[in-house]
Amino acid sequence: MMKSKLNIVFVLFLTFTLGFAQTKQEREFRIDKEYFPTQSLELLLPYIKEVKKVRHYKETDGQKISYEAKFKKDKLRYSVEFDSLGNLEDVEFIIKKNDIPSGSFINLQNYLKNKHKKVKVKKIQQQYLAVGTESKKVLKEAFQNLLLPSIRYEIVISSKEEKGYQYYEVTFDHQGNHLSSRKFSDSNYDHVLY
Repeated sequence: MMKSKLNIVFVLFLTFTLGFAQTKQEREFRIDKEYFPTQSLELLLPYIKEVKKVRHYKETDGQKISYEAKFKKDKLRYSVEFDSLGNLEDVEFIIKKNDIPSGSFINLQNYLKNKHKKVKVKKIQQQYLAVGTESKKVLKEAFQNLLLPSIRYEIVISSKEEKGYQYYEVTFDHQGNHLSSRKFSDSNYDHVLY
């Protein structure tokens, strides 16, 4: 009897933690420039010399810490993310759906229609990853807005579900093929939009 109760508790615990692990639980805090990694600031400086307002953030998801610089340049809203050691992770900027090549847009739109009942697109970002690539090269390509095979599109959506609306961050490759999807709690909604 006791063994079966323990098994039930264990199964419930696993169900809760697995469901929770799939939900993006990031927290973002604005910080002063002096708390931002020096190496990151030096790498970014040539690209933000004429930018008036640069906001610095520290972000954590409970396991990982990263730093993010957000600013507006040439009418685009940029977000440049670095790991806790100051190494570049990615560069993103907000775009509109008509900025995505039509074939890619059709693919990602079909995916969203097939996976979700009712979808509202909240934000689209063009993303340049720095994994395995020289940071200076990634920054140069991102600030030139080059449409390369390595770019990704990160889309924040709200999806109508049985219990209301759920927010997702959905990532696609340059051809509009689905790469990943993550739920996130609506308490993170504001920082995800910029």
